[in-house]
Amino acid sequence: MALRHAVLAALLDGEHSGYQLTKAFDVGVANFWHAQPQQLYLELAKLEKDGLVTGRQVIQETRPNKRLFTVTDAGVAELQRFAAAPAKPSFIRDDLMVKVQAADAVETGEVVRQLDERIQLADAKIEVFDKLLHRMRGKRDEETFLREGDRVGPYLTCLRGRRFEAEHRAWCVRVAAVLRARAAN
Repeated sequence: MALRHAVLAALLDGEHSGYQLTKAFDVGVANFWHAQPQQLYLELAKLEKDGLVTGRQVIQETRPNKRLFTVTDAGVAELQRFAAAPAKPSFIRDDLMVKVQAADAVETGEVVRQLDERIQLADAKIEVFDKLLHRMRGKRDEETFLREGDRVGPYLTCLRGRRFEAEHRAWCVRVAAVLRARAAN
């Protein structure tokens, strides 16, 4: 997947400025695609040049002017092409996993501290996902929303992000407990 596809998918929710897109990435898209704000602004310029998004200038009296971007029909066609292409398998690339892999040869106190830190980060992310999921579905229960909601894609990716964080948290709790027990012996 290229960053362009993640940006196009994020813009399906409607017109966004670069700043709004950055915030959307921080909250919803970051659970499956990470990008720095500078990368997003550069990608928006490329997408506009390629005709996959259109931008319009908004004059603001009390703040700097901004540009709002919308996906074009060509952008939707690009997403369709991308959706039809075979998906590459996902993989984990995590420094903490390397540290745990080396646990038999290193002092594990610092590794356990980092695991505890990850548990706290996962707790915070789970809380954000829970709020976002609730906001997306409103007063509907999840099954009703999944059956009848207008934009189910962002909800489904947030569900995956939440599940990933919960599973990652459980793994960190288990590994920290094992390393603590082994250090105590």
